[in-house]
Amino acid sequence: MIDYFKALSDTTRFRLLNLLMHYELNVNEITAVMDMGQPRISRHLKILTDSGLLSSRRDGLWVFYSGVKEGDARRFIDAITYLFASPPLSADIARGLKVIEARTAETRNFFNGIADAWDAKKSDLFREFDIAGKIIERVPRCTVAADLGCGTGDFLQFLKQRADRSIGVDNSPRMLEMARQRFSGDGFSIDLRLGEMEHLPMSDGEADFALMNMVLHHLVAPEKGIREAARVMKKKSTFIVVEFEKHASEALRSDHGDRWLGFDASQITRWLRDAEFSIRDSVPFPIPGGLSIRLYHSERE
Repeated sequence: MIDYFKALSDTTRFRLLNLLMHYELNVNEITAVMDMGQPRISRHLKILTDSGLLSSRRDGLWVFYSGVKEGDARRFIDAITYLFASPPLSADIARGLKVIEARTAETRNFFNGIADAWDAKKSDLFREFDIAGKIIERVPRCTVAADLGCGTGDFLQFLKQRADRSIGVDNSPRMLEMARQRFSGDGFSIDLRLGEMEHLPMSDGEADFALMNMVLHHLVAPEKGIREAARVMKKKSTFIVVEFEKHASEALRSDHGDRWLGFDASQITRWLRDAEFSIRDSVPFPIPGGLSIRLYHSERE
């Protein structure tokens, strides 16, 4: 515990811990919020990380920092949380929120700009691999199915085989417009909605099936997307997540707008269990380019 107090004996480190208790940020984002040089910030981050109060996560060329989530250090942070209630510290949180909002806007703008070519990009990525077939064989007959992060609606057409009605949610207006064009004149009941995955425009328990197909790696906070999926799903309903396994292809950041370079299976499994999903199946599939995806088949508890 002495190490914790030593680490927080500096005003800058106190501010940093407060900021990173709320957001996971990389060094460039932290320097922007704190308005300090990178060497100074990096030195303070190292002290906080070495003390055990911060954790770091490397994702390709980027390193992200956040307050620890468990253990003695987390209990210590929780015990002193009341000390962070001051206007100067609140100003750091407000600036951090602007960084997160800018990330989300950047992703939205990327997909608006790439929408016309998106289906071709996905086809180039998967080539002959039939991801739709792997998913649809696990989709039960249902009343309302939700494709969360539906893009141009390519998978909604497969849900016709299983659902009476489908909801497609995406944060890109241009992607949704292309989905509307895809289903114009179609008698199938498709409800397209604009919204963020972390704040879904759906009511509690609205769906009895949900899919997040190659969506989580675009989100600022993937675990929040999973929690939101749990909120909008009925008990005992099926939830399928398809995601990249951990990789090092930085090209996917620029070419496909990826924010995360895949995930360890243990990470997504933990997020699912924390959101009260039980895992039925977790299957890896190799795809072209030396990459691998994993399909998580779960049930809302």
